[in-house]
Amino acid sequence: MPLKLILATEAKPGVNIIIDGAACAVKSLDISKTGKHGASKARIEAVGVMDGKKRVIVKPGHEKFAVPLIEKRKGQVLSVTETIASMMDTENFETIEVAIPEELKGQVLEGAQVEYWNVEGEKIIKRML
Repeated sequence: MPLKLILATEAKPGVNIIIDGAACAVKSLDISKTGKHGASKARIEAVGVMDGKKRVIVKPGHEKFAVPLIEKRKGQVLSVTETIASMMDTENFETIEVAIPEELKGQVLEGAQVEYWNVEGEKIIKRML
């Protein structure tokens, strides 16, 4: 469920938008001028929040993008396997299983405090606290 809709020309660096069904953080925005018979175009470079893939898209300036709802929460790791951490949310005490990203493997240990993001129902550990 998107939080709101914004125009392509409003997707400034640092804003999160949904591109091809994936939540992405905008890294750069280039807006071309309008032509004699055409509309302005927005060239957006973004990086996926969940997968880290770079995405480049060119759309008319009046096209709308959805802004995803991203919840930043804290949790305590209960147990760790190679790729999945079982953790408890420190606010509502819910137990969830979250994939461990490549850059944090080996750092996520039992009993550690972590920050995880809930991006449109998909959860990922972002950093150690």
